Amino acid sequence: MATTSLKLPDTLKERVAKLAEAAGKTPHAFMVEAIEHETRRNEKYQAFLAEAETSWQEYQKTGQAYDADEVNAYFRAKIQGIEIPKPALKKYK
Repeated sequence: MATTSLKLPDTLKERVAKLAEAAGKTPHAFMVEAIEHETRRNEKYQAFLAEAETSWQEYQKTGQAYDADEVNAYFRAKIQGIEIPKPALKKYK
């Protein structure tokens, strides 16, 4: 495993030390976990943006999309255990 050096402001270093101790971890383990968490969060966000862009491009090409009111009604029914047909794609362009 490669070694990386981080220069932290003293105030942040103190905050990390306090939180790590409260969590029963070393400051190193706490920071590795925090970096892993933030990395995973950002990867998911980037995937979300890519999927949104793909959806937008598909809409631009086909002009088809789902009606938001119908989608919301469908999910409300599903939550209540009511079976209704899935919304159909509609042509908007």
